[in-house]
Amino acid sequence: MTRWFKSSYSGGDNNCVEVTHAPVPSNSWHTASYSAAHGECVEVAEGPTTGIRDTQNRELGALFFGADEWRAFLTPTQNSMR
Repeated sequence: MTRWFKSSYSGGDNNCVEVTHAPVPSNSWHTASYSAAHGECVEVAEGPTTGIRDTQNRELGALFFGADEWRAFLTPTQNSMR
């Protein structure tokens, strides 16, 4: 079961953000194929949910998207690359 908790960055007036930890094995991350060659990289972990994070700021966490959300992002992105 996923455990949600109030983010420490939430305000005290019920304007809250809830977060959860999404454990991803460290060997699941790889550099995205469209990342620059100069170290300005985005890493991706693919699975039931897709995670993305900044290679240079891994300690800041990652964003996670379900399959439908990830597909909705990729489709127009891929079309604009053609």
